[in-house]
Amino acid sequence: MYMIKNKKKDYIAILAKRLYLVGDAHRIKIICCIMKHKKVCVSDIVKDLGSNIAIVSHHLQVLAKEGILVSDREGKKISYKLNKNNFTTDLKRLICKYK
Repeated sequence: MYMIKNKKKDYIAILAKRLYLVGDAHRIKIICCIMKHKKVCVSDIVKDLGSNIAIVSHHLQVLAKEGILVSDREGKKISYKLNKNNFTTDLKRLICKYK
C-alpha cells in the first residue's frame, strides 16, 4: 500500500513539473510552432515567432530535458519535435482545442 501511494505522489510531482514548464507563454508558442511543422530547427522557430535565438534555445533545452521534446542533430543543425508520449498527446489536444 505504501509503495502505491509513493508512485502516485511521484506521478503527480512529475505531472505538476511538466504542467509548470509548459505553462509559459513562450513555450506554448514554441510547442505550437513545432506542432505546425512537425520537426523544426531553432532558426526556423526564431523566424516564425520573431524571437531571440538565445531565448528560444533556452526554452527548447528545458523542454527537451523534461522529455517533452526530442532533439535530432544533423551536422551543425539541431531539429526538435514533440516526444511521443501520453503527456504530449494530451498537451497537443489541449493546445489545439484553444488555439
